[in-house]
Amino acid sequence: MKQQYAIGIDIGGTNTVFGIVDHRGDTLYRGAISSRKHQNIEDYIQELYEALQPAILQVGGIENIKGIGIGAPNGNYYSGTIEYAPNLIWKGIIPLAKLITEKFGVPAALTNDANAAAVGEMMYGAAKGMKDFIMITLGTGVGSGIVANGHLIYGHDGFAGELGHTTIIPGGRLHPGTNMKGSLESYASATGVAYTAREFLEQRPDQDSLLRNYPLDGIDSRIVYDCAIQGDTIAKEVYEYTGQILGLALSNFVMFSSPEAIILFGGMTKAGDLILKPTQKHMEENLLPIFQNKVKLIFSELKEADAAILGASALVWEIKDRV
Repeated sequence: MKQQYAIGIDIGGTNTVFGIVDHRGDTLYRGAISSRKHQNIEDYIQELYEALQPAILQVGGIENIKGIGIGAPNGNYYSGTIEYAPNLIWKGIIPLAKLITEKFGVPAALTNDANAAAVGEMMYGAAKGMKDFIMITLGTGVGSGIVANGHLIYGHDGFAGELGHTTIIPGGRLHPGTNMKGSLESYASATGVAYTAREFLEQRPDQDSLLRNYPLDGIDSRIVYDCAIQGDTIAKEVYEYTGQILGLALSNFVMFSSPEAIILFGGMTKAGDLILKPTQKHMEENLLPIFQNKVKLIFSELKEADAAILGASALVWEIKDRV
């Protein structure tokens, strides 16, 4: 019997990355195209098709491709559509899975990027063998994927798991993308870390800080991290505050689904213990005793370079194994 492979496609606001993955999670090929070059979705799919042809031939042709998994913002698992994604150039409802299936001639499945990461973690990463866990992606925004009893939670409409947009501080910081106030994403994302740093600097004009060596509007999460590891007090307090907010939010999520683990993924995890320790502390402090010291808080084991491709491709095997 011939080896079968999955294609994984991750569509971001700027770039689309793709690759071919075997059942062990080894990425045999990877590539990328722009997500912004084509206003017409059919032209985008044509470029994607052409870019993948060398890789498909490399594994013996399309007959050796089991299917295509796609992770995308506002991706609806049930309908296979991208719906009103604010950071993509294609507006409205895009029947992407159907269009991809018609173009490539193999089944395609679509979900949002955080759900794809959760499936990838369950297949190949730190959640292997777990039936109950929550994946939290900490990047420019905050995404989540919830797995309970071995199944990803999609909800009745395919959009369950938007934990980043839950309100954690009523009446708090304005989120410009949603106009909501006090959402988790406003505080615990890389964007939120930069905002908190600027806020602290403005609130403490007389306190020295390495952060003052940078233009206020030029401070990003990487600068905050660089200053924190050099011992800067304000930068370290930014992480303490971020961990406090994130830990409080995670305690609510734990009491909702009682997961075995919460797995943190994304660029923010590069801060290591700067973010992990305060998050763990404040999570435990806000849990009922029956939940305390039961939930592992760990970083993803997926290789960052391949994580998006792995997560999307795992959707192919996950569908096969569930049906």
